[in-house]
Amino acid sequence: MGNPIENSWREKGIFLAMLFMLAGLFISRATLSISMGLFLVLTIVHKDWKVQLQSFTRTTYLVLLSVLFFVPLVSALWSSDLQEWMAVMQIKLPLLFFPIAFAGRWQLSKQQWLVVAYTFLTLLFLGCTWSATEYFLKSTDWNQDYLKAKLMATPLENDHIRFSWLVSAAVLLSLLLWQKSSVKTQKILFGTLAIFFAFYLHLLAARMGLACLYILLVMYAAWWLVQQREKWISLSLLSLIVIIPLVAWFAVPTFQNRIKYILYDLNNVRSGNYLPGSNDGARVLSLKAGWQILQEAPMGVGAGDLKGEVHHWYATHSPMLGTGERFLPCSELLVFGGVAGWAAIIFLILILAIPFFIPIKHDAVFWYCLNAIVVFSFVFDMSIEAQFGVFIFSFLPLWWWKWLNQSDLDG
Repeated sequence: MGNPIENSWREKGIFLAMLFMLAGLFISRATLSISMGLFLVLTIVHKDWKVQLQSFTRTTYLVLLSVLFFVPLVSALWSSDLQEWMAVMQIKLPLLFFPIAFAGRWQLSKQQWLVVAYTFLTLLFLGCTWSATEYFLKSTDWNQDYLKAKLMATPLENDHIRFSWLVSAAVLLSLLLWQKSSVKTQKILFGTLAIFFAFYLHLLAARMGLACLYILLVMYAAWWLVQQREKWISLSLLSLIVIIPLVAWFAVPTFQNRIKYILYDLNNVRSGNYLPGSNDGARVLSLKAGWQILQEAPMGVGAGDLKGEVHHWYATHSPMLGTGERFLPCSELLVFGGVAGWAAIIFLILILAIPFFIPIKHDAVFWYCLNAIVVFSFVFDMSIEAQFGVFIFSFLPLWWWKWLNQSDLDG
């Protein structure tokens, strides 16, 4: 439908906007916002928008993703702080518009999708290289800081959780391109990139990235064993899951010191000592806050009032912690529960489960692996409560969904 020339130019614009968004993620929040706006205009504002909206409403996966936006939206009915509610909804707008954008009939060429993938890997490589360089310039100081819950500098304004998650996704993408490539030099390149990103995750030693990495390795090994009948590859991958942490313990000071600090911190948590600056202590307290709010308000308190309720809980139960350490519950399940109660938690579980039951035309194992680490992030982190997280978890799964369902992916 539509003018072929017009569609061709629009799809080229969409391709460039996707590259712009990936770059914007690493440049600045303002650049990311501008690029997202450009992408949404190109994908949604056209004369066939009614057809696109119909396609959206008929695609279960896309509709369920949009529920991530509609749950806090309807909570305005029981939110007393509407100014805070509006701030929350402004952040979450991509959760509505990105599913609609990807419902369009537009499609990139095989080469364009590869350029998007290469751009993603290049940006992550440059970001990891910059971060590692910052570490090696002052390695002695950083090694000591790792015994005090401080991690090395990273892109995304030092958002270690989101950045390490992206690096684990880069490992997965490198493995996908390694498996798809029939050229020896490309296989060496993508294999080397996967090893580089895995090494960086142990150097950074952020738990989110490391946990996701090992989830990917276990799932990938299981796929080689069950689907490909390649026992030696599966056993090799499984052995790496044991060998890599042992090597990292002796060879990577940040990894060793991070483990030491985590054990120290967990010991304090078990003893009921929640010290200022304690990572695990702060996370446990946030979960306690979320759980108590859910128990006291099984229908939720609304997106506008959740932050205030959390701060009230801290003021009552842990007044020694400063404002900067009073987090929303470090689990999106409890955040949704705090916003709209048990019904919202059930909806979120359904949303997280549906990707494992939808058909994917090509390389479904990588789709399942990606969504497994999405699930992990949602369960153990507040993944979509800030701009970076909203973009990452709106864009990346939808990018892969459209890409891996392209008819000529193998052509």
